[in-house]
Amino acid sequence: MNFILKYAGGHKLLINKLKRVVAFTGFNMLLLLCVVKTDAQKDWNNIDRQGMISLDTFFRKDYTLEFFNKDEFLNDSLKQRLVETFFKVYPEEADEYNKETTKKVVFFMDPGYKGVAATSGNIVRFNPQWFHNHPGDIDVVTHEVMHIVQSYPGNAGPGWLTEGIADYVRYTLGVDNAGAHWSLPDFSPKQHYENAYRITARFLAWLEKNKLQGIVRQLDAAMRTKKYDPGIWKKLTGKSVDELWRDYAENPAI
Repeated sequence: MNFILKYAGGHKLLINKLKRVVAFTGFNMLLLLCVVKTDAQKDWNNIDRQGMISLDTFFRKDYTLEFFNKDEFLNDSLKQRLVETFFKVYPEEADEYNKETTKKVVFFMDPGYKGVAATSGNIVRFNPQWFHNHPGDIDVVTHEVMHIVQSYPGNAGPGWLTEGIADYVRYTLGVDNAGAHWSLPDFSPKQHYENAYRITARFLAWLEKNKLQGIVRQLDAAMRTKKYDPGIWKKLTGKSVDELWRDYAENPAI
């Protein structure tokens, strides 16, 4: 039997005939779920067109968006919001973080995918049911296409930072976080910078404001070029990440 090992942000490792737990290095796997691999996801980069309801291609300036849809209930209004969000935020993310990112992106509304959304290569798969239940959460797009901009190679650095950066970008560039009732959480002593997503994003926002403007850009570039190591925090700020977290905990206002 085939399995997907899924950790924070939708990145996946396929293990055939999983018989034992093995040690992973590189990305810290914050959330590890073992789910039976479905036929629809045998090859993430191969979109099965059987049952496809629509395929549209949109062009704006240098960017192309292909939109595959297998959801018969997808309405035109939501589809247009997804498209408009892409063409607003993706060029901004590219300009800010990685001007060499791909100019062609694929969106796939895939009822066979049971998460919220996930990205591999230049393909973003969305669970249409999520949007039926949460039609205001349009900035899922902002988070997911940032993963395309990131394009980190294997073993580039910790997964918590990958997801923290993506949520930091949602926080700074999102088009309607308020409409999704999405915000960065208040600080709690129970938190840790390795909690990823919004908790790490808030820490990054604090660092930008209080320690070093542009630190997120530098961390992102280090991850993409495989120059990240735990010492980078002290190199950039004069303090280790643990020391920075202690400073943050003492005065977490952003």
